[in-house]
Amino acid sequence: MSQQQSHYIAVIGAGPAGLFAARELALQGDCVVLINRDIKPGGLAEYGIYPEKHTMKDGLRKQFSQVLGSAGITYYGNVIIGTQGDLSLNDLRKLGFQAILVTAGAQGTKWLGLPGEDLQGVYQAKDVVFHYNKLPPYSQWEFHFGKRCAIVGAGNVMVDISRFLIREIKVDEIICVARRGPSEVNFTKEEMKHVIANLDVDAFEAELLRVLPSLQAINQDPDVGWQKVLEALPKADPKFPNTRFRFEFLSSPTRMLGKDGKLTQLEIEDNTLVLKDGRVKARGTGHKRLLDVDTVIFAIGDKVDVSFGLPVDSSEFVKYPTPRFPLDGRSYEAFDPATASPIPDVFMGGWSRHASSGVVGLARKDGTNAAKVVSQYLQTLPLVAPDLSALAGKMSALPKPIITIKELKKLEAAEQVEAEKRGLPEFKFSTNEEMLQAIEVAAVPEQASTPHRGP
Repeated sequence: MSQQQSHYIAVIGAGPAGLFAARELALQGDCVVLINRDIKPGGLAEYGIYPEKHTMKDGLRKQFSQVLGSAGITYYGNVIIGTQGDLSLNDLRKLGFQAILVTAGAQGTKWLGLPGEDLQGVYQAKDVVFHYNKLPPYSQWEFHFGKRCAIVGAGNVMVDISRFLIREIKVDEIICVARRGPSEVNFTKEEMKHVIANLDVDAFEAELLRVLPSLQAINQDPDVGWQKVLEALPKADPKFPNTRFRFEFLSSPTRMLGKDGKLTQLEIEDNTLVLKDGRVKARGTGHKRLLDVDTVIFAIGDKVDVSFGLPVDSSEFVKYPTPRFPLDGRSYEAFDPATASPIPDVFMGGWSRHASSGVVGLARKDGTNAAKVVSQYLQTLPLVAPDLSALAGKMSALPKPIITIKELKKLEAAEQVEAEKRGLPEFKFSTNEEMLQAIEVAAVPEQASTPHRGP
């Protein structure tokens, strides 16, 4: 392959899936342009991991830096792709890209459509996580956390948010509202160890007794749930005083109630458990109760961005049900139900392919697999001479600062200086304006706002 001739691919999103997909393609000799919504790469590895996990985040950043330094990869940050963004998918096609790999994560917000979702004090977990991880513009949103907080969902995100509410906000009580029983919680003991010391054990035992008939009805051993929740106790972090953590198992939210636009209560419906096709399902009983809370956070997963420009079904982009290039029985190809045909040049990886699945390692693997599928498709196409100068001209014409690897290195150095100056293990600028000033790029001042609530 000559230096001028290669395949030309756009990878949208620079989280773990996009970064390692770009590396996989570049290793094949392809010309890869990595386009990222945020100024900094990393995605949820940068803005979704709990802030105090410095060793993990530092290791990931080093890996990402190595990827971005690979030959054949060009980076553009602070660029939004979508029907309402800076560039559309058709704009990318006009620039000569032969394939587009979407690894932009699940950027949409998932709601249940319940009454009261527009009340002050009702939030979506991803917005909260982005807020305390200092991702612009979420870092500047105004959140009103009260003293009694309910978190709907029983996974690692619930645990991370509980850790934040206990340590930083110092709330009085956190209630984990779980649709099913203690055996079906999805958090790991490695995460739960950070909050388990605040568990009200007496309340937990009473809750197990309350749901025991439903567990026994499907022959579920309550000791399994007991162990699954409490197995983190031997390695528990020290207890933070004044916060009580407890569970409401077999409970589903039905509506939020408020006064003067502010949340005051969460209504929940009691569930029972049934076995269907060998799987445990929750079924509402019709009996409802009220919890006095002033904050509700929904940690129920995510969905893709419906304005991106691809067909969406439920929370995911539509995948070709009979893919041309299947890998491990999975489809990585975009599909248009309106025409009942694949979108031939668009592929998906990571959470863009399957929203809210797995952790960093799984996202990385899925992105790499997606790149292998793209490579199969590219073998059916001729080599071209990528016009990177035309792309650079298009980027420079956008009415906003565009970030390249050169600016990223300056930003990294500026944040390291700030960390050393403040005696911190790491420092992160919390607004785009501060980041752009640090790398001496003109910026338009950002305006603080409140998070969107409701569907």
